[in-house]
Amino acid sequence: RRGALLHDIGKMGVPDSILLKPGPLTDEEWVIMRLHPQLAYDMLSPINYLRSALDIPYCHHEKWDGTGYPRGLKGEQIPLAARPFAVVDVWDALRSDRPYRAAWPEEKVIEHIKAGSGSHFDPQVVEAFLGLQI
Repeated sequence: RRGALLHDIGKMGVPDSILLKPGPLTDEEWVIMRLHPQLAYDMLSPINYLRSALDIPYCHHEKWDGTGYPRGLKGEQIPLAARPFAVVDVWDALRSDRPYRAAWPEEKVIEHIKAGSGSHFDPQVVEAFLGLQI
């Protein structure tokens, strides 16, 4: 639970000009944005009682095929707690309005998550997530 609540705490180290930008990020801005999991790890790892919650803030942008960040973990290397959270994070992000786009309809988000099964997401997690009554 703590890991989920703290998943984007590293964004405290990302300038508002990037977080709130109404258009696409530049390559340089993406480099900065992709630092937030490492920043979260750096902030939280010295706190003993939060160490067990680090998997989600540190690994929720890792992808099943190894193309994620910050470490490029692949498949079973990705901590179990981070795998369902990756799906939930994408669901929440796409179903919410952002400064640069309107929220997506549920059907479109479901298709996006299905399309990412086995590449972006753990396929077993996608199957379980989509089996829930949302």
